Amino acid sequence: MNSSIKVVAGNSNRPLAEAICASLGIPLAKASVRRFADMEVFVEIQENVRGQDVFVIQSTSFPTNDHLMELLIITDALRRSSARRITAVIPYFGYARQDRRASGRTPISAKLVANLITHAGVDRVLTLDLHAGQIQGFFDIPTDNLFGAPLMARDIKDRLDWKNAMVVSPDVGGVVRARALAKRIDAPLAIVDKRRDRPGESEVMNIIGTVEGRSCILLDDIVDSGGTLVNAAEALLAQGAKEVYAYITHGVLSGGAVARIANSKLKELVITDSIMPTEAVKVARNIRVISIANLMGEAIERTASESSVSSLFD
Repeated sequence: MNSSIKVVAGNSNRPLAEAICASLGIPLAKASVRRFADMEVFVEIQENVRGQDVFVIQSTSFPTNDHLMELLIITDALRRSSARRITAVIPYFGYARQDRRASGRTPISAKLVANLITHAGVDRVLTLDLHAGQIQGFFDIPTDNLFGAPLMARDIKDRLDWKNAMVVSPDVGGVVRARALAKRIDAPLAIVDKRRDRPGESEVMNIIGTVEGRSCILLDDIVDSGGTLVNAAEALLAQGAKEVYAYITHGVLSGGAVARIANSKLKELVITDSIMPTEAVKVARNIRVISIANLMGEAIERTASESSVSSLFD
């Protein structure tokens, strides 16, 4: 591994940062990221980074604003320490769901966050399964959006009856993502069509595609409250699906989501460690975590050596 590479971690997901370093065969750089009594963030880089290629591992997950500020301040500390290039490795990019104005007098927060990261001094961004592909264009610096589909396809082939599988998009907006996975495992595609008859009433779900007797695999980028996932699983089973699995890249799992999924008819929810799993996630009977460390490590190595990152997914 190139000795001019340094990997620095914030507090959002240190176990993932350590696993990425293990895959690269380098130690995690020494840095202190701590709080003053009033919760101000203070950063000290505790080894020389002058002229080096530095990768900052930091998901902007809960608490989102704290972890975003850590990323910005770490970047400033590195820039003032004369790092040659700073790459923000953001496995989970928070605020990605605010990628457009859904109604009048609302912000496009994803663009604002992209501006903050850019102006802090980041030279390049590496991220995973952005909620909306156009967010790449919000950055005025090179941005690589990695895909979790190859990792998930490998896991499906290793563990499930994929010959009888059907990939299901939980909404119309996720069809492109679901189709890409379906192509990788040579499976048919179905779509859950959600609609509300009137405000305040529960969603009516229609299944586009024949799922009877199939092992259905729900695919999405984010699971937050888990409500849509649980309802989709029930709708699929009501249409005769044999069993329902879910493969989701980012396990936000806020509020009572873990309990909701544990008590649901989902056979298994598989998430990645782009967000550090909570203890509740670790002990849940039907939630399993797969690691993206090797994928992120390979992308970092290719970025450092100026090799193709996109060819990872050919």
